[in-house]
Amino acid sequence: MNNFDTAAIETAFSMILKAIGEDCNRQGLKNTPKRIAKMYEEIFAGIHVNLEDQIQITFDEDYHEMVIVKDIPVQSICEHHFMPFYGFAHVVYIPKNGIITGLSKLVRLVDVACKKPQIQERLTNEIACAIDKKLNPEGVFVQVVAEHMCISYRGIKKIGTKTITCCKKGVFENSIDYVDKAMDLIKN
Repeated sequence: MNNFDTAAIETAFSMILKAIGEDCNRQGLKNTPKRIAKMYEEIFAGIHVNLEDQIQITFDEDYHEMVIVKDIPVQSICEHHFMPFYGFAHVVYIPKNGIITGLSKLVRLVDVACKKPQIQERLTNEIACAIDKKLNPEGVFVQVVAEHMCISYRGIKKIGTKTITCCKKGVFENSIDYVDKAMDLIKN
């Protein structure tokens, strides 16, 4: 990860522990700043990563119908409260000129997009835009359904509340029929 400063994170988290009145030297917290730094390096590995680069391989195939990869696990950190949000993404695209990509590339793209402080609206848009730019398909439709811990655990404290975001590109922008068909297939 570019510019990842493990020592600074350890120091900062030690300061947070002290600021809330904890003893950084007690047994359960002694190595917590190191564990937090290691965790942050993992969960923020998508910072400064170009999402389009996740789709390195394309194939020419005589296929022109919807390609749907659904129920892709989403786990990210809300940039407003630095609390997790998690759920699923559904990615739909319609190839143009028979250009397709490996299905795992779409899953990887979603995974990398989640690995930075994020908001769900931007996450949804970034996924759709990367697919649209890299594959130049007839259309892209991305839906993300997630539960945010900043709603469940603090503030209003409403466990189970889901947020749904969608981004439409190409034929999905202009045709409710395409969106309806994609939604029907996602539900199955």
